[in-house]
Amino acid sequence: MNLDRLIDFYNSFAPDSVARFPEFYSPDAWFKDPFNEVRGIPAIQRIFSHMFKQVDEPRFVVVDQVVDAGGAMLVWEFCFRVRLWGKGQTQVMRGVSHLRFDTDGKVCYHRDYWDTGEELYMKLPGLGLLMRGLRRVLAA
Repeated sequence: MNLDRLIDFYNSFAPDSVARFPEFYSPDAWFKDPFNEVRGIPAIQRIFSHMFKQVDEPRFVVVDQVVDAGGAMLVWEFCFRVRLWGKGQTQVMRGVSHLRFDTDGKVCYHRDYWDTGEELYMKLPGLGLLMRGLRRVLAA
């Protein structure tokens, strides 16, 4: 796998990039994040297409990488805007993608790790306020 090409793919990710998954992912690739678990390029493409409908100006920034013969870990920031909350300010979620590659060098395993509580729920109006209050009670 040319990891630099894959990183460039994600760093420049746009709605038309979704069609390019076959360049980088095996046909039966497995993908899992805190909300999804799917197999196959069409299912992965649906997840990322849906992302463009849910948030404004989404972009990934790969900030670090750890690579060995078995795969790679990409440390990333996902920046986006949401019309309904956040006062239109750019939101940032931080996470890590664990990748494994098949014999053709394509991604066959992609697991995203990120803290839904800290990186998402705490930022939601109402729910974030409730969670911050609960944290204070539990810390006391």
